[in-house]
Amino acid sequence: MSDQHPLHGANFPSARDDLRDESNRPAAYKLAYTDQDFLLRDELRGLRFQLELQKPEVTLQEHGIESTVVIFGSARFPSPEAAQKDIEQAQASGDPARVRAAKRAHRNSLYYQESQELARLITEHSLECPSEEQLYVMTGGGPGIMEGANRGAKEAGGKSIGLNIVLPHEQEPNPYISPEFCFRFHYFGIRKMHFMLRAKAIVVFPGGFGTMDELYEALTLIQTGKSRRVPIILVGHDFWQKAINLEFLRDEGVISPEDVELVRTVNTAEQAWQFIADYYKLSPRACPRC
Repeated sequence: MSDQHPLHGANFPSARDDLRDESNRPAAYKLAYTDQDFLLRDELRGLRFQLELQKPEVTLQEHGIESTVVIFGSARFPSPEAAQKDIEQAQASGDPARVRAAKRAHRNSLYYQESQELARLITEHSLECPSEEQLYVMTGGGPGIMEGANRGAKEAGGKSIGLNIVLPHEQEPNPYISPEFCFRFHYFGIRKMHFMLRAKAIVVFPGGFGTMDELYEALTLIQTGKSRRVPIILVGHDFWQKAINLEFLRDEGVISPEDVELVRTVNTAEQAWQFIADYYKLSPRACPRC
């Protein structure tokens, strides 16, 4: 018997109250929201868009998460410890090509380490700072740079968010994402919208097509005024100097001179975090090592 006062409560049963075992019912008789075959029809794509937008949104709102630092970067960069093992195995194989690839991966594992350190700095600040300065690390939820960032947040004692995507070759979420904030998407577009909805800074480590897509999506939204301006920070001078040339685009007249100033390039996690802290005038403890 319910203890609820008779003046309170809904007059109508909820959808959950009406839920029954529908496994043996004819398709036409099933409640629409329990009929998977119906929900997966091409005509229902718009509804599935809305569901992918709403599910993470409702969860993040319920937990009071308003501000994030989004960290993008390659899924292919290993942790330093994994890279060291790969070098040892490559050297034992005697295959020169494998040794070269292992050494390259070991060199790039520095970025994994920097993403881990950046997430640690963000999370330590957020665990100690006033509530209005709380920031949560958000990544694409996969391996590589994403794993490093989620790992750094977890090792600092905080929570972080991962937005995983269904791919032809299944990508599993990394084990460091907070389970209650580990989301999976079918649609790239909705996933990218969630990256931008709460982003107060975007930090981009070296990466390939996916990373470039995410970077240019953010730049386009800010350039066109569809999104408020937030810091966009590229980590790794040497990589980004070769990978993109905004000055060339400016000189060719395809972007405005001020568009070049939308990004800041740094080399370390500490520099990236200090830029964010300065941009928002965060409390002095925002940079524990400074």
